[in-house]
Amino acid sequence: MTRYPRDMTGYGATPPAANWPGGARIAVQIVLNYEEGGENNVLHGDAASEAFLSEITGAQPWPGQRHWNMESIYEYGARAGFWRVHGLLKDIPITVYGVATALARSPVQVAAMTDAGWEIASHGLKWVEHKDMDPEEERAQIREAIELHTQVVGSPPPGWYTGRCSMQTVELAAEEGDFAYIADSYADDLPYWVQTGGKDQLIVPYTLDCNDMRFAIQAGFTEGDQFERYLIDSFDTLYAEGLQGAPKMLSIGLHCRLVGRPGRMAALKRAIEYFQSKEGVWFATREQIARHWAQEHPPAAVLRISQMARDAFVSTFGGVFEHSPWVAERAYDLEFGPSHDCAAGAHSLLARAFRMASEEERLGVLRAHPDLAGKLAAAKRLTAESTAEQASAGLDALTDDERASFTRLNSEYTERFGFPFIIAVRDHDKASILAAFQRRAGQDRATEFAEACRQVERIAELRLQEIFKA
Repeated sequence: MTRYPRDMTGYGATPPAANWPGGARIAVQIVLNYEEGGENNVLHGDAASEAFLSEITGAQPWPGQRHWNMESIYEYGARAGFWRVHGLLKDIPITVYGVATALARSPVQVAAMTDAGWEIASHGLKWVEHKDMDPEEERAQIREAIELHTQVVGSPPPGWYTGRCSMQTVELAAEEGDFAYIADSYADDLPYWVQTGGKDQLIVPYTLDCNDMRFAIQAGFTEGDQFERYLIDSFDTLYAEGLQGAPKMLSIGLHCRLVGRPGRMAALKRAIEYFQSKEGVWFATREQIARHWAQEHPPAAVLRISQMARDAFVSTFGGVFEHSPWVAERAYDLEFGPSHDCAAGAHSLLARAFRMASEEERLGVLRAHPDLAGKLAAAKRLTAESTAEQASAGLDALTDDERASFTRLNSEYTERFGFPFIIAVRDHDKASILAAFQRRAGQDRATEFAEACRQVERIAELRLQEIFKA
């Protein structure tokens, strides 16, 4: 038994209706990362200087040393860049990802954020890498970040984003904080629920593409108009989807020391003005989006087969392939995970187990199926699934002539092929079933065996859809 933990399905082709307030066609969510004063620095007790997201291409940490140039770049973000961004966005609802130690070192900026009505979420205790951090150390830092944030801001952070996170960050944050959302994900254009930290936790995904960090990496933006064009193209695509009835969220990430430079601010200003020129645009904080989503789309009970014990799995799916629980038993031993917690996922597993079986085993499944409108049906000895399926095509209400025709065809077919005629009756009516009977009776055995197996898989698919609908 192998369980694959990643969800590769999400909402698929049918995302839920966002129902943004006022019928908005798009939600625009702007994040300002406030990290200045919380970055790696020996002054902060760190082992080396910062080397991430600055104007210094290819910067490396300086172990045991301060880095004057790096420090002054971060200082620019707090001293000048912040105020330039504040001047442009102070009247727009945005979210600040505030590193707790950085906020504590910037009381004037925190006051300006508060006066602007911005949401101040937590960006962790320090702007450092967490991938190699011991889980209990990371847990302790999350607790300390929440405590310090509450002291500095006056209220606990409504949301969380570590950024430079570990594999356990989301789980630890869900356990330690009462957050309306966690943003450590780039997996979707809409919020979504996960079960982690012992509860249903809302994820409001962030972005690394509509993000000024791309000015600080080699495969990124070099001119302001590239950033502007990318933001507008992203907006236009999502706005068009909103016009088609599938509103999404445009997430934009900013950094004081990056976008706060004069040559980049002009591009941001033009992009914001473009967004504001359109109708049906909801500028919102991440907390507002999270509260809206929790109200419109609360966590739903889902049949999570990836978390089932073997007995429960076989009990639930053992009858999907007629009288053949071994199919479910073998399917349980395959690799699967959250992407399979749906009818299509369960069908993929069961169909794989069926296809991997020997021809003799698959023949046994075919022979386990009852004749259509046959003796078992007349004696009311079909499974509940087969009874409902045959009734759906009117096979429980045949005339004497129709029953005689089915009896004759069943006998001739079974004598020719060695297994009963099988068809997904929910896809048909009496007339099309009879037509298929007559057409398929003339096929060679190999062709008909393959067709019967396909029909068994289709029957299973329809049965699974009913199970997951319940």
